[in-house]
Amino acid sequence: MTNDNHGARAAKPVEAEDRFMLDRLARDGAALVERATTWCGVNSGSGNLEGLATQADLLVEALEVLPGEVTRSPLNPTLEVAADGAERRQANGEALLLTVRSHAPVQVILTGHYDTVFPADTAFRHVVARDDGALNGPGIADMKGGISVMLGALAAFERHSLAHAVGYRVLLSPDEETGSIASAPLLAKIGRLGHVGMTYEPAMDDGGLAGARKGSGNFHIVVRGRAAHAGRDFDKGRNAVVAAMAIGQALAALNGRREGVTVNLAKIDGGGALNIVPDLAVLRFNARFPDAAAQAWLEAGIDEALEIGRGEGLSVERHGGVTRPAKPLNPAQERLLNAVRETGAMLGQPIAWKASGGVCEGNNLFAAGLPNVDTLGVRGGDIHSPAEFARPESFVERAQLSALLLARLARGEIDAPALRAAMT
Repeated sequence: MTNDNHGARAAKPVEAEDRFMLDRLARDGAALVERATTWCGVNSGSGNLEGLATQADLLVEALEVLPGEVTRSPLNPTLEVAADGAERRQANGEALLLTVRSHAPVQVILTGHYDTVFPADTAFRHVVARDDGALNGPGIADMKGGISVMLGALAAFERHSLAHAVGYRVLLSPDEETGSIASAPLLAKIGRLGHVGMTYEPAMDDGGLAGARKGSGNFHIVVRGRAAHAGRDFDKGRNAVVAAMAIGQALAALNGRREGVTVNLAKIDGGGALNIVPDLAVLRFNARFPDAAAQAWLEAGIDEALEIGRGEGLSVERHGGVTRPAKPLNPAQERLLNAVRETGAMLGQPIAWKASGGVCEGNNLFAAGLPNVDTLGVRGGDIHSPAEFARPESFVERAQLSALLLARLARGEIDAPALRAAMT
């Protein structure tokens, strides 16, 4: 559902001190772009530990410009299911946390991720300007540009006379693109400590925000059977691939049965020589759902589908699960989005929002009871592809939007404690 601006009131004027802060950001715009461009030259794909460490060092330098304490937290390894059905440990990078004024009356949680989807051997390594002026590069929108905007807004706000009224925690994680599995406990922990959340996924190219978000889960189903010669002992075999196919058909049949629920069968591993009954198959799928009730229905349907694959000589193991609960557009979220729209209007930035099937750290923060806006990053598009782009002029626009939001939170024009209370 897309909101409309019917009956919108005239924009409020910008306070003089706020204007001074916004003007400073306008002068610093080129530096925000240059910083993000430099960061994009570091390949920090989720599995590239060397690149992640290099990027983390650069981010710590940028965080240390702000007051407060920076901590580096190594994340626990995550378990992955290989094609042979075995569990393997995947190392992760470090989470970076900046804490500023933890006892201030208003507490804001700001999050972002410094991993990208691009592998270490990608040829997509640098930012270039397109003919239309947009910047094309790995992570320029998702979300090294967004992190530069976030830190630029915070640096400008620190010069405001009301900065003492707002405390904040900044969490930058290295595993968002793989589901935030290792950083999820940190997201939940800091989410419980704030009144309002601000996350820097890219906005739509027109500046629009994500409103409601579906929840998401990744599942890996290991089916084990019994190998046998396909000619001499066919009846003694128990075909794991056939069982996995039956499970997959039952999962696919869940589509279209409940509004907003989708199951995407993405990959199946298994089998070998054509004269052997296969004794192993690994089925992988992603599932999405619009709310908690749909999640419960979906998980019951998954359990029923898995039972189809079980039988004499056949076992089924379920790995993975829901990693991000749904983020519906509840009253607290609507109030916060309206406040962002009003703030945008003060800057001459028309802002709307619409539901998204995508997921991000905003889902995790919502699950912790924190109302949040999760597309405060740069305007751009074509993320997760070599065509990824960002609009350079949007670095100043979005930094000004965040800085003015912080000033209005400090002034009480946006009632952060009331927004948090409205989540219960």
